[in-house]
Amino acid sequence: MINLTEGQCGLCAHFGEAHPQEPQLVQIRTSRSAPEQYVDSCGHSDHKLDHLRVSAISGCDGFQPAT
Repeated sequence: MINLTEGQCGLCAHFGEAHPQEPQLVQIRTSRSAPEQYVDSCGHSDHKLDHLRVSAISGCDGFQPAT
């Protein structure tokens, strides 16, 4: 498990945006930690057409905190 900090994809509203209530995604956001190999889709408008998949520790300038 890796610890997440503000600004990383695992805590971003766009990470797994298509299924925000998935139990594993909710667990990642509440515990602020994720398995090292966990990847999910990025729903940010700049990346949507690319079908970008990122790790929970990735980050970009489009970060928006998940609620």
